[in-house]
Amino acid sequence: MYGDPRLRSADAVRRNTRGQAELWKYGISGDAPILLVHLQDGSEVALLRDLLKAHEYLRRKGIAFDLVVLNDHESSYLQDLQNILLQMVEGSPEQSWVDRPGGVFVRRTDLVQPEDRILLEAAARVVMDGADGSLRQQLKRPQIPFGPAPGQIPELTAQPSMRGESAAPSVVRSGQLEMFNGIGGFADEGREYVISVDQDAGKLPPQPWSNVVAHPTFGFAATEGSPGYTWSRNSHDNRLTPWRNNPVSDPPGEAIFIRDEETGQFWSATPLPAGGGQPYTVRHGQGYSAFEHARNGLASTLLLFVPPTDEVKVFHLTLRNDSAAVRRYTVTLYVEWVLGENRSRSQLHVVTSHDPATGTLFARNAFRQEFAHRVAFLDLDPGNAKTITGDRMEFLGRNGKLARPAVMRRASLSDRTGAVMDPCGAIQVTVVLESSETRTLVGLLGDAVDAAAARGLVRKYRDPKAVDDALQQVVAFWDRLLGTIVVKTPDRALDLMLNRWLPYQSLACRVWGRSAFYQSSGAFGFRDQLQDVLALLFAAPRLARTHLLHAASRQFVEGDVQHWWHEPGGQGVRTRFSDDRLWMVYAALQYVSSTGDDSVLDEQVSFLEGRSLQSNEHEAYERPSVSLERASLYEHCVRAVALNLETGPHGLPLIGTGDWNDGMNLVGPEGRGESVWLAWFLLSILRPFAVLADARGDTTQAAQYRAHAERLTKSVEEAWDGEWYRRAYFDDGTPLGSGENAE
Repeated sequence: MYGDPRLRSADAVRRNTRGQAELWKYGISGDAPILLVHLQDGSEVALLRDLLKAHEYLRRKGIAFDLVVLNDHESSYLQDLQNILLQMVEGSPEQSWVDRPGGVFVRRTDLVQPEDRILLEAAARVVMDGADGSLRQQLKRPQIPFGPAPGQIPELTAQPSMRGESAAPSVVRSGQLEMFNGIGGFADEGREYVISVDQDAGKLPPQPWSNVVAHPTFGFAATEGSPGYTWSRNSHDNRLTPWRNNPVSDPPGEAIFIRDEETGQFWSATPLPAGGGQPYTVRHGQGYSAFEHARNGLASTLLLFVPPTDEVKVFHLTLRNDSAAVRRYTVTLYVEWVLGENRSRSQLHVVTSHDPATGTLFARNAFRQEFAHRVAFLDLDPGNAKTITGDRMEFLGRNGKLARPAVMRRASLSDRTGAVMDPCGAIQVTVVLESSETRTLVGLLGDAVDAAAARGLVRKYRDPKAVDDALQQVVAFWDRLLGTIVVKTPDRALDLMLNRWLPYQSLACRVWGRSAFYQSSGAFGFRDQLQDVLALLFAAPRLARTHLLHAASRQFVEGDVQHWWHEPGGQGVRTRFSDDRLWMVYAALQYVSSTGDDSVLDEQVSFLEGRSLQSNEHEAYERPSVSLERASLYEHCVRAVALNLETGPHGLPLIGTGDWNDGMNLVGPEGRGESVWLAWFLLSILRPFAVLADARGDTTQAAQYRAHAERLTKSVEEAWDGEWYRRAYFDDGTPLGSGENAE
């Protein structure tokens, strides 16, 4: 089912500045679709009678929505209209659904703040007014056209091409690449992985080959097929374009189209969405991805990267006319806006606009918590005859596909933007190329704190020198970082991965992006990123130190930690996992041992405060507060270890609801299950931590750690099963991973 924009309030969506959480004080969650009806006097209640019948019918068919009734009558002592409305609801089959999710909510307008009235209308999928007649009358609204009105924008008359459509073969040759597998291989000492994509010839990777390009607050994940998807600040909660995780078709949410104005033929600068199965050469490098293609005398190279400190994705498109004639092209940059987690929910609240100062297309979504005031932007420059659209229906056409969008049949875009559209961003410019001439266009997809900051980024990167400098800084950063340690072994494949791609992915993908093709959580995992930064101890010890202290700040005063959390809000999960907190201690020991920087142990870090888990709770998703209590990193580690010194009947540490293996959440939920693995992990920590405690004069703690390590060593050996060690013990004492087990 699809909503009908004719039934929404475009004005309210445009004016709204509040998010979903502001609905909660009225008992409305905002999770279910809302039908909002305004009633001002008793003559309009027939509409409510019809809507109550509709609500009952649809509810019984499994279609849930909140029917919100706003009593717009002026406040009076008797409240006659309010009583009539309540009696109608209570006398209907929906009486048991009053003030329940998917039910009926009767509210007085005079008790709703003006800003919240706008919010309610903006959040509603349908807005009706009793003064506009019956339900039947209000559903008879003019159909919104699926694109520009006939004749508004000239249609192209495609002429037969004198040259025919031909694409140059891929320039990838096996002799130029290391570890070539028939499709791709390493180039330039592993600085690039080069892929020959030729769909018609059956030359495709077995699964999408993605490259995560990021800095701490912004990034994208491109594949060999397309520019991929882009995020800002949080790769889960603030996706600018869609993350789809479809390894079969890899549908893009971003694209650049090139159209030959002489023939009307068009194609995309990347194999998807409109490459037509022709050959492309794709180069994934550290900090960038490039797509090379040649067709009908035009050579194109699309280079994608993110400047080191700014929240913007650069589409650096170079065009070269290899023909003997003057050629005229249009270039169209297209994105599908998300501005949230999931496009199907966020698109209802995305408002696009044209910025007259720069010609940029802006987009915002006020109906969210963390990023409501941020402004996304799209730009393409230079070029003539620039037009834009924020209407995806116009771009694709009714039942259209991105492989053959409707706009490619039209001379230009409509310049239409606004609210209650199926939102997208598209900018089209015209480029004329003399024979052998090369031109460069720069597309920008970014996100800023407000419109002024967005304009600043657009103006900055319209300067070709700023773009070139940013690219050089990106390449230099990764060369410097990845050149710190160079491994040379008898296994060349191992060298290529260890020297470049593994540390690159640890930082760009795991630490900064926390996103990839198959998973895009956007969250910090307490154990996850601590493990990841250990790979950077020698190449980037400062980054490891920074994250170690950051992780410590997610520890509760009681000593346990958030299993994972989202930023910037800090909401996350408090659990009974037993190993999470110990990774902070392990990482601190590794950092001090590797760098000699024991001053990190004296750094003062705050704790968290939050509700403790109830006895029947395994976890709780909440937003804790930052405690006024602070302590050294050493004290944070002491509190973490203290929680793991309790043992069970076999003398082993309690497993809680997991011990690095999240799938073991039912081994010890009652608090008696034990973990052999956790004992080993604790043994790897206790003795070196005792040495560190001694060095700090904390001899009592050091002695306690050594004594406990001795006891654990004996208990672990008793877990020997004859041929291997048992894995754990359930709450009732049953061994796990024993030869006695059925499986």
